[in-house]
Amino acid sequence: MNQVDYLRVSLVDRCNFRCQYCMPEGDDLKFLQQADILSADELLTLIREVMIPVGFTRFRLTGGEPLLRPDVVEIVRSIAHLPQVQDLSMTTNGFLLPRLAQPLYNAGLRRINISLDSLVPDTFEKITGSRAQTARSRWQQVWDGIQTAHEVGFNPLKLNVVVIPGVNEQEVPDLAALTLERQWHVRFIEFMPIGNADLFGERGWVPSEELRQQIRDRWGLEEGQVLGNGPADVFRIPGAKGTLGFISQMSECFCDRCNRMRLSADGWLRPCLLNEAGQVDLKRSLRAGASTQELQAMVRVALGQKAEINYSERDSGIPEGAGEANGQVNQGRYSRTMSQIGG
Repeated sequence: MNQVDYLRVSLVDRCNFRCQYCMPEGDDLKFLQQADILSADELLTLIREVMIPVGFTRFRLTGGEPLLRPDVVEIVRSIAHLPQVQDLSMTTNGFLLPRLAQPLYNAGLRRINISLDSLVPDTFEKITGSRAQTARSRWQQVWDGIQTAHEVGFNPLKLNVVVIPGVNEQEVPDLAALTLERQWHVRFIEFMPIGNADLFGERGWVPSEELRQQIRDRWGLEEGQVLGNGPADVFRIPGAKGTLGFISQMSECFCDRCNRMRLSADGWLRPCLLNEAGQVDLKRSLRAGASTQELQAMVRVALGQKAEINYSERDSGIPEGAGEANGQVNQGRYSRTMSQIGG
């Protein structure tokens, strides 16, 4: 198993979009109260005094939408200037990047992933939950955010595409073509049953190999250089400036090479995205006065739990424990949505 040295840190569970694959439909989603979210000081304490000493050196800031957090630039600056941090990146929907890309870059952020699930404004509206009358302007603002991030100097600049059958799968070749003349890296992600189990049950997912075949049929495809810290299998269209990544968590299990854990906005450390076993509440212990050594011990227990999950589930495709939480039987349901977990 790879060394687990990569922590995805959710700054907030709220988002200014409501993407189909991230949040369920309806109005019953409960967001965290401000008092329940880790403060900047608490977050920095956990990273500096707990996570780094037990071996984490690579960090990604996520949400919800991380740019909704008012102190996001200050958080980036604080983490980027820790000498032990080898890599700091962020995943965002890009809507607020036109005004925040430069401050984030100045604060020390160099790598960014931007969600772009469609090049068609109407499809973008359908996926992101935008109102029809605002869909075009919201798509344009995201596109402007991508252009701004590129001009500022973010490299690599990655575009994340969650492929939903019957919704945006026909756009895969057009999205792949963005890499031909730009040094951008487009990553196609298989739709997962976290966040909207009903839609997943209706739609399912498109295996990455089918997507690769679409691209091979048009341009050909060759293996590319691995970039970043994630599980993507990287390819390149011959002669293209950028690369194509495929994250195949549904069709091609990669549990045995997973190197990441997740810290939610309310301080729960989660060993596995697809398995809710082994989570620990670091915020409660921190606020109760636990010592640094006690918090580090809790993280080491979670790391041990992750090792067991990775080894036991590596040959099973989707982990057998996925969906089990609080005594619930595995029925493909999760007690937290993708936005609440941090992606």
